Amino acid sequence: MNMEQTLDILKQALLMEKRGHSFYSAVALHTNNPEVKKIFQIMADEETTHIKFLSEQFSSIKKNQAFDITDLPENPGTFTTLILSDEVMKNISSAGYEAAAITAAIDMEKKAIDIYGKQAEITTDPQEKSLFTWLGNWEKGHLKILNDLDNELKEKIWFDSQFWPF
Repeated sequence: MNMEQTLDILKQALLMEKRGHSFYSAVALHTNNPEVKKIFQIMADEETTHIKFLSEQFSSIKKNQAFDITDLPENPGTFTTLILSDEVMKNISSAGYEAAAITAAIDMEKKAIDIYGKQAEITTDPQEKSLFTWLGNWEKGHLKILNDLDNELKEKIWFDSQFWPF
């Protein structure tokens, strides 16, 4: 394990997760739609879990030159099992604030998946590989629900604007 590279990746990961938490919290605070608020609050809460765990790993690396991933938090599944109800879709404007936030969140999640995936791929340390694979998989769950929301919104706007050729 390249200690400096690993610490740099952990710093970058912590920064991404903190930015994600701030962004998701702000969206939850500013939306008037209770179901959209719930989605973004869950995401903010999950980013808090990541921040806590990454901070512990950073401390472990600094102190012991090793990861401590004996207790990887289990993905609670709350976010990835949310139902995209008709009510949620009806209340999100396809070109409004929430839709823009969903697009921005998709970009953030893709970046996180890319960074975590690359680190999991290049490391030779099995614990580091497990950590970054775990993080990447959790972010993939976020990306899936965000993509589902985005696709539903696109369908809605295309239908409302009569973009269908038939």
